[in-house]
Amino acid sequence: MSEQIKHECGVAFIRLLKPLSYYQQKYGTALYGLNKLYLLMEKQHNRGQDGAGVATIKLDVEPGKRYISRHRSMASNAVADIFEYIQKKFADVEKEQPGKMQDAEWLKDNISFTGEVLMGHLRYGTHGKNSIESCHPFLRQNNWMTRNLVIAGNFNMTNVDELLQQLYELGQHPKEKADTVTVLEKIGHFLDTEVQGLFDQFKREGNDDNIEISKMIADSMDVAKILRKSAKNWDGGYTIAGILGHGDAFVMRDPAGIRPAFYYCDDEVVVVTSERPAIQTAFNIPFEKIQEIKPGHALIVKKSGLVTEEMFREPIEKKSCSFERIYFSRGSDAAIYRERKHLGRLLCSQVLQEVNHDIQNTVFSYIPNTAEIAFYGMVEGVNKYIKQYQRERLLNRDDKISDEEISEVLSLAARVEKLAIKDVKLRTFITQDADRGEMVAHVYDSTYGLIKNGSDTLVLLDDSIVRGTTLKQSILKIMDRLGPKKIVIVSSAPQIRYPDCYGIDMSRMGEFVAFEAAVSLLRESGQEDILAETYQKCKASSNLPKEQVENHVKAIYAPFTDQQISDRIAKIITPANTSAEVQVIYQTLDNLHQACPNHLGDWYFSGNYPTPGGNKVVNRAFINWMEGKNQRAYM
Repeated sequence: MSEQIKHECGVAFIRLLKPLSYYQQKYGTALYGLNKLYLLMEKQHNRGQDGAGVATIKLDVEPGKRYISRHRSMASNAVADIFEYIQKKFADVEKEQPGKMQDAEWLKDNISFTGEVLMGHLRYGTHGKNSIESCHPFLRQNNWMTRNLVIAGNFNMTNVDELLQQLYELGQHPKEKADTVTVLEKIGHFLDTEVQGLFDQFKREGNDDNIEISKMIADSMDVAKILRKSAKNWDGGYTIAGILGHGDAFVMRDPAGIRPAFYYCDDEVVVVTSERPAIQTAFNIPFEKIQEIKPGHALIVKKSGLVTEEMFREPIEKKSCSFERIYFSRGSDAAIYRERKHLGRLLCSQVLQEVNHDIQNTVFSYIPNTAEIAFYGMVEGVNKYIKQYQRERLLNRDDKISDEEISEVLSLAARVEKLAIKDVKLRTFITQDADRGEMVAHVYDSTYGLIKNGSDTLVLLDDSIVRGTTLKQSILKIMDRLGPKKIVIVSSAPQIRYPDCYGIDMSRMGEFVAFEAAVSLLRESGQEDILAETYQKCKASSNLPKEQVENHVKAIYAPFTDQQISDRIAKIITPANTSAEVQVIYQTLDNLHQACPNHLGDWYFSGNYPTPGGNKVVNRAFINWMEGKNQRAYM
């Protein structure tokens, strides 16, 4: 994506199923879990640039000893910063008592973060202040070991107001209006209820030893029941990991499977991450041995080591996020790699038609770097067309072909060049608003001398276009200087028309160039009354239960074809005084579904939200735009 948007937190969870001494003996270090957690987080650092956090819990610790450790950081290299902080503790041991580094039990008794249950989080803040208090994991503390709760997640709830009201009705008074707080307190409430219920039960059964009862509570706790009660009214996309103070743990996934969660377990370890390649790399695990947590299910690891996958909400139609496949997740996942290449191949017919199949006078390139894989697919498609063309020219002739013509036909090849080069250092330099417009124009540089002035068409692939500002302010200006007669911007994703409300920072209608194009067309064609009518419908539905709300914003796009909107987008993003003709090609929804058949969550493009709360959010986003409020449509 040529323009960055904030998105997608990352989760890493590890449960060591053996004593620390086992890993000391087999792998030469009692820090096996910490080392693996560091790898899992580093291999997912694409998912969090606003901060990170780590928490660990030690099992079977004597009373009076600390068993929960947590550290969070907002440093620019937050993951490294956290593990440097942790590593210093062991460096001090190595320096002062070197023999103790080989004593796993001593380390567990005396040094923090030497726990058997480990959790890591990488944060991308979709709203609110970026502060250390906003960084996961979140901790709910209590003197009862079983009532302690640590959570971290990749999630956003659309119905925070409703969830807060329920907490008030339970008698709670949350300190903050945020979904992280509501999730923590909702699970915490039913955790307290479960603990108290078991305590009362064992008392009624004649048990008077409170110490023994505490152990019985830990053994008997029904984690799935707690999650079922907690998540009953959640509306959103989520993967949430949690650890209870005594050692039970869970990772839960929303009923539509919007947010990703992958896991692997054997007799040594249980591991969960937001992206599959992190597990593959850190533990050298084959692709086929890593599974997805099923939608509406939680992977539950009891303190005993028992691992189950239990349903806490009835799954609904699976709508896993397609943006995960197009852009957010790393392309090192084999399935994602194939899907992105297929997205590129599926664009070929549109691209070839736009350039009139003139391969000799077309240069193919991409905007770094996430579009690269789709670009390979597009080039494969072009090469397939060239082979078909050569075969038809050489075989399907009645007359004899000359040597010169044979040479001409066989020499035809796709002209593939890297033309747009991102200047990362320059981007970090841009700080002053007054200078931003001028400086943004130079965020990308170009390779000169590869375009035939006035005769070549330049095809430039991007993986998606959200606002179009970087294209207008930088890329198109720089590409136009190369002298092409035409520039074709190709998006491997369809037109982004609607806001997200499940964890990606795209919630303002005015940020979408497709929306800007549709509004422009409405005004130009004398259909501006549709804006007012849509506003009234959105306002009228704002107090309805979310289950009764429909997406009224679809009416803004209804009068126009996809091509009309694409043509208007091309006009909007074309800088003044551009010499080349500019065209924009978008992926079709049908082709998106063909390329990513198991990830049909396309609400950004179609407006078909997988949960009722999504319709409330899109209508609220439109109301905000009409009323001139530059704010997110969800809390």
